[in-house]
Amino acid sequence: MENKPTVVMMGLGYIGLPTSALIASKGINVTGIDISQHVVNTINEGKIHIVEPDLDGLVHHVVKQGYLKASTLPVVADVYLIAVPTPFKENYQPDLFYVESAVKNIIPTLRKGALVILESTSPVGTTHKIQEIIFKERPDIKDEIFIAYCPERVLPGNVIYELEQNDRAIGGIDEESTEKAVWFYKHFVKGELHKTNSQTAEMCKLVENSSRDVQIAFANELSIICDKANINVWELIRLANKHPRVNILQPGTGVGGHCIAVDPWFIVSEFPKESRIIRAAREINNYKTEWVIEKVKNAALQFKINSGREAVIACMGLAFKPNIDDLRESPALVVSEALKSDGFKTLDVEPNLKNETDHVFIHIDKAIEKADILVFLVAHNEFKNLTLPQNKKILDFCGVLN
Repeated sequence: MENKPTVVMMGLGYIGLPTSALIASKGINVTGIDISQHVVNTINEGKIHIVEPDLDGLVHHVVKQGYLKASTLPVVADVYLIAVPTPFKENYQPDLFYVESAVKNIIPTLRKGALVILESTSPVGTTHKIQEIIFKERPDIKDEIFIAYCPERVLPGNVIYELEQNDRAIGGIDEESTEKAVWFYKHFVKGELHKTNSQTAEMCKLVENSSRDVQIAFANELSIICDKANINVWELIRLANKHPRVNILQPGTGVGGHCIAVDPWFIVSEFPKESRIIRAAREINNYKTEWVIEKVKNAALQFKINSGREAVIACMGLAFKPNIDDLRESPALVVSEALKSDGFKTLDVEPNLKNETDHVFIHIDKAIEKADILVFLVAHNEFKNLTLPQNKKILDFCGVLN
């Protein structure tokens, strides 16, 4: 390979696009592949289709310089990165359709010495499954290419910085693949690169998010207990965290996003008998969302008894976490849609998103003016330090007002 490899990125979403732009900013030619022609056209115009700080300027710069271009069809390259969704099917079984499709699309372009890296969150053994798929169709390159797994571990809203600065776990199907992948990531990652095997790297990603899920479940369960005990959970956690070895997280509406809300099920699906705490945490965090829905419904029914009319409910925040535009697996969105489907009058407020086909959003000030019940579901910065009328019923499930 040349000193600077050519790169194909399969998938230009919340991970694929920032990663492509960062790699391209190092003077490396990147071809980003996406099934959406709209996404491809948008990027080739130097624009972006997602919200992520600093990404718009970076994409504009690298596209203008010619280091990043988008297409619907893969090309021959030295390195192939796969960053496509891995949702789950019924009964929380992992769905590898997008991963397998991406692999099959690059197979005709693979050449001797190519490096294929899976970044998508995947069940243990997926990297070896990729190897089988490739060599079944291309026995001519068996033992002639390198295959590895390297999960991202970034925080939406701070992706560009964390892609470059965070440590990475890199595991190949063999030692040569691991070394080749480490060589590649050194081009754009300043964090430490930790060598392992593909199975350990795959499990590492799942364990990281499962650990977070368990910690959040403790906080969410605590919030339900405190509500019943008439204790302010935010004050309780603040005081408990004064202990030098206690660090309780903040409770919320549930757990969302395509990582923490999904990844634990990958472990549970493979190890159902052994993963009792992991399953319980998932169930607690899912239950918290149902509990929130019932609390809002009860408040609306009480309002109707007191006033003789239907309450107007403002759902404040729909993203899966503060200060982003991502609705994937969002518990706040589940709350809003559940209220709508049960016939309640709702207003949706999401300051990080403009109106789109599926959702109509209302401005914060108008929601405060029109709503009888203000339900804070996501702790967006825009909701902090608001002056709220005394005659409104306030339900704060994310601690943004504390």
